[in-house]
Amino acid sequence: MSQTQTQTPGPTIQPIPEGLAERAALLGGPEGVLSDEQIAGFVAEQLAGQDMDGKSVCLIIPDGTRSVPLPKVLPAVHEALAGRASSVTVLIALGTHAAMSESAIDTLLGTTEKGAAATYPEWTVLNHAWDDPDQIADLGEIPAEQIAELTGGLLTDIPMRVQINRLVVESDVNLIVGPVFPHEVVGFSGGNKYFFPGCSVHDVIDVSHWVGALITASRIIGTLGITPVRQLIDAASDLIDAEKLAFTMDVLSGGEELNAIAFGDPQAAWAAMAKISAQTHITYVDKPFQRIVALVPEMYDDMWTGAKGFYKSEPVCADGGDVIIYAPHITEVAAMHPGIRDIGYHNIEYFTKQWDRFKDHAWGELAHSTHVTGLGTYDPETGEEKQRVNRYFATSISKQECEEYNVHYMDPTSLDLEALRNDPDTLVIDHAGEVLFRLAAERSSL
Repeated sequence: MSQTQTQTPGPTIQPIPEGLAERAALLGGPEGVLSDEQIAGFVAEQLAGQDMDGKSVCLIIPDGTRSVPLPKVLPAVHEALAGRASSVTVLIALGTHAAMSESAIDTLLGTTEKGAAATYPEWTVLNHAWDDPDQIADLGEIPAEQIAELTGGLLTDIPMRVQINRLVVESDVNLIVGPVFPHEVVGFSGGNKYFFPGCSVHDVIDVSHWVGALITASRIIGTLGITPVRQLIDAASDLIDAEKLAFTMDVLSGGEELNAIAFGDPQAAWAAMAKISAQTHITYVDKPFQRIVALVPEMYDDMWTGAKGFYKSEPVCADGGDVIIYAPHITEVAAMHPGIRDIGYHNIEYFTKQWDRFKDHAWGELAHSTHVTGLGTYDPETGEEKQRVNRYFATSISKQECEEYNVHYMDPTSLDLEALRNDPDTLVIDHAGEVLFRLAAERSSL
């Protein structure tokens, strides 16, 4: 691969178009909690107005790395589609995460007592088979000229091959059901992101994630607007001919309740919910902290996913401070992405200033590497790399392995969490990975 690198954040982030969010139906807002009856009534009302009779439906949901109370929503979807849709296939949007086990799926769907087949009769539940070429459809290519325009010149000579799970293409209707959170690559997750990268394969994932890395996670995460990566995702989604609908949700921390739910086309439903998530999932603090301890929940079972604890706390860490990812349950970095071991964790300049050395490595892995490092510098003449903050893994990953990945090791048993909570220079974050922390001084610029 070749690529033209831009050393400055070239593209601008466009505001959400006027009237886009208003195209979606909305229940709830940034305050209050929706009752089960309100949620079920809203879902039934919205689907009653859709032409689903005799149509095949691909119902796209997140995997277990996203907090969302699907059992509050899916029963109403099941009832609304029963006797109308010719078939319903539930597709778990893994991206390139590991496939979920049957027991994990039962937990996600709230079907641990009876099982998914008995709870949702006539539905088929499948993992997105991103690693099976027979399950992937090719929608064509977005040319390099369009990619250059969408990314503001960050990439100038790279086309993007658009491939996606065949079920998305072959179904009459795609119905997304998923939450919206601040996101390190796209600004805010949700909407068409469930297609790309949720149900796609490496090319779209690599290109979109690398564009986010070039802009830097520190700049893009939690930015309310149409980011260059969102534009790439939307452009790829335009190649899907099937009808596209979405329920988007604002989820209280922990994933048990909803503040709000919206319905419409994926772009409108996303826009409506991103505006709410910007109020509920960003915490502003007056000053940076010298030390941050991100307590990563067990739904993140490796560092590929658990690193969200870093992305969403690093913006409020002081220069030269420490971000500690506390996750004793994590035993590996990324089983599905062994290439991370070959490159380790480095800042964006480490790669862009040695591009000939790294240009043929998977760009999605390069992007992940920079996201777990944050801002920094690299001098190619001296080989010296400096990071803005220090990163520590307080996990079950050994000290030797941490050193191989270019991160600091910390024994999780050495941390006195209660004492750290009482330290004014330390921020301890419970259930880290969903709420984004930002400095209050940045509020107007996001």
